[in-house]
Amino acid sequence: MNTKTIRTWQLRATRGLALLTVLLFITSVYLVFCRPYQLHWGATDAEIERSMAGDELNENPSFLGTRAITIEGSPEEIWPWLLQMGYGRAGYYGYDLLENAGSPEGLRSADEILPRFQGFVVGDDVPISAVVSMTFHEIEPNRHLIWLGSEVTNPGAFTWALYPQDNKRTRLVSRIRWTYHPTSLGIFALELFTEFADHIAARKILQGVKQRVEQNIEPMWIQNVELFTFICTLFAFLTALALLCWRRLTWTTWGAGLVAGAVWLTTWYAPVANWFSALLAFFAIGALCFGHRRGMRDRANKQEA
Repeated sequence: MNTKTIRTWQLRATRGLALLTVLLFITSVYLVFCRPYQLHWGATDAEIERSMAGDELNENPSFLGTRAITIEGSPEEIWPWLLQMGYGRAGYYGYDLLENAGSPEGLRSADEILPRFQGFVVGDDVPISAVVSMTFHEIEPNRHLIWLGSEVTNPGAFTWALYPQDNKRTRLVSRIRWTYHPTSLGIFALELFTEFADHIAARKILQGVKQRVEQNIEPMWIQNVELFTFICTLFAFLTALALLCWRRLTWTTWGAGLVAGAVWLTTWYAPVANWFSALLAFFAIGALCFGHRRGMRDRANKQEA
């Protein structure tokens, strides 16, 4: 093996080690801090520990998320908004640009009760998207409803439950349970996406229901700014990882991967204001562009020399 080949393998090993350290750091932070937070967003310890309808459907889930929000309204006022949710129906009251794309009901989630979507019974389909559906497994008016997946064993189960606090306030609690299917690449890829992004959708649905019941619906542009921020920070992190493999390896490129990963975790999982998340996204994209241009300029100068 000649000297050039040895150097090539050394460079590849160094790049691989640098990439691995970034991924291990980000994964560790996610597992220790971000995952517990996102699985229990808004929920109290009592709500996390409480048994809920649907728990028996998947007793040993790989993913178990319990999220909650307080709504100024009675269960009777909240219930119709839950029952009519779904793709091609009332929407999800969340990130409409993503969740309702192509929906025959239009891009914007409903801002009123739709009588034609109030008569569902157990066994009816719940369209999650244009290609994925669940079914109504259980419907207890003004108390809870359960969406169930089609898996024969350990199916995915989504429970939406209402717990009145007093005459004016109700806790809306969402519980999601499923088991990973690593032997099916298509399903497993979707499950991995859900692992990291589910809480963003669930949180926004809870907030969207609250806004509609309390008649304080946010403008769609705010949703779009939030969604754009999430996409930008994820793109910045993935780009930083790609550049770590492709561009000349330095402490700067390695540090850029760590910083981009930290920005991604912060905007997706930390309880920070939207304006701060947008600022971080702008910073991350700007830093990547600056670093890339500088790297290209240094390469050009080196070739000229």
